[in-house]
Amino acid sequence: MTSSRKIAATSKISRRGVLRAAGTLGVGAAAVALLARPTSYAIAGNATKVRLSWTEFAACHSPIAFALSKGIYAKHDLDIELYYQGASGQTLIQSIATNKTDAGAGLLYDWVKPLEQGLDVKLFVGSHGGCTRLLASKASGVTTLEGLKGKTIVSYDVASPPKHSFQVALAKAGLDPENDVNWLNVPFDLVGETVGKGQADALAHLDPWAYSHKKKFDLVEVANTQTGSFEGAVCCVLGVNSAFLDANKDAIRRLAEADIEIHEYAAAHPDEVAKWFVDNLNPGFPFEDIRDEIASWVLHNHPVGKDLQDQVKHAAADLSLIKVLDPTTDPAELAQRVTVDILA
Repeated sequence: MTSSRKIAATSKISRRGVLRAAGTLGVGAAAVALLARPTSYAIAGNATKVRLSWTEFAACHSPIAFALSKGIYAKHDLDIELYYQGASGQTLIQSIATNKTDAGAGLLYDWVKPLEQGLDVKLFVGSHGGCTRLLASKASGVTTLEGLKGKTIVSYDVASPPKHSFQVALAKAGLDPENDVNWLNVPFDLVGETVGKGQADALAHLDPWAYSHKKKFDLVEVANTQTGSFEGAVCCVLGVNSAFLDANKDAIRRLAEADIEIHEYAAAHPDEVAKWFVDNLNPGFPFEDIRDEIASWVLHNHPVGKDLQDQVKHAAADLSLIKVLDPTTDPAELAQRVTVDILA
């Protein structure tokens, strides 16, 4: 006999935390109200509960919540609870490692260093590529990576994934990513204004903010995480707490299958996913921008098994190139150790 039960998309943060995050990211009041209350959908059966960390205001995470409303997780016999752990990818990752949540979606470049240092998490499926952009002002005259020599690039953190991504791109273009360019760090919500005011020549940022800055300040897209050496690379990857994986491997297999399904759906229906995101989370960006961003990403790129291991190996090699990882770290060994072939 089956019984009716609920799954809730619940943001586990305090009201103060919600307001602080919303203020930092420039989110509307309606989004704060939404985050303060649970949204639930009825399903039948004894589905496996999985607490999933995500970032509400990152447009590239919109398919994750859309899948909840669409019933895709329920179809895979999963009872998903979504938890917001802050705008920082490192905070999200630590929430999984400390058992506040069971699994979560994060940028691959955010995962690799903590995994090198012993983070007890396994990566199991990739979601998409292309959500990070390097944009230059027209006044700078920059149109290529090589043209950034001697220029100033602004980002929001000294070790942000966008900064690391384009340090790698610069290094592979023959520049010294530390000495041939000047890096400027400013608060998250001032990145675009810094270029708009002429205080920097270019910016490295994530969507939806990068895409919004591109339109607002009429910027030139020099590169993104699907151009040049990043072609075919995955940006965002799901990881799972190792103890939870050991006890619930079949559920994580189903989560991987659901993640692949929803990103394939988003690739075919960017309008529907964007409308849901804008209507339900009020991220402060127009529907057309979110739709165009979703359509621009490579949503068919969701590696598992050996393919995922190769992606992690390449990411580790990239971060070694810019001296983020310990010089003794073997990228191949690291990739083998921190991934699981969940569909095997």
